[in-house]
Amino acid sequence: MDLSLPPGKYRGARVSITEENETDILDSALPEHPQKRDAMGNAFFYHHFAMMLFIVAGWAVPFRPLLWFYVFFIPSVVLQWRLNKNTCILNNIETMIRTGRWRNIKNTEEGGWLWTLARRLTGWDISHFAMDVFIYCLMGTFLLLGLSHLKGWLFWG
Repeated sequence: MDLSLPPGKYRGARVSITEENETDILDSALPEHPQKRDAMGNAFFYHHFAMMLFIVAGWAVPFRPLLWFYVFFIPSVVLQWRLNKNTCILNNIETMIRTGRWRNIKNTEEGGWLWTLARRLTGWDISHFAMDVFIYCLMGTFLLLGLSHLKGWLFWG
């Protein structure tokens, strides 16, 4: 696999470690014929995305009150997943507004987006249980990083 680009052909060139005929991770995250989201769908999607960014990077924030919020937020997210059948309450609120019901079996984003993406990317038949273990281990890692930062352990001391 040659990753170098010929001189003078950088503008508009595809820079990827995948072969020309392979699917890029961002391409596989979208359905083949994506439906356009309406304003409410976009609002919930971007709220979800902001929460995900906070979960992934919030442990590194240098503001102590926000770190305290973070170390309580992570277990709260995990708890609401466990109590809500591994579904995010944001998806349920959107479904409730749209349909008047708490659950919508036609909504593929309710509790299965990361699992579906992982199966498509790896081709592995990953069980829901294995994906749950992976996600909960990540959440535990982020919580420990947040506590570590808050308490001055490791490289923050």
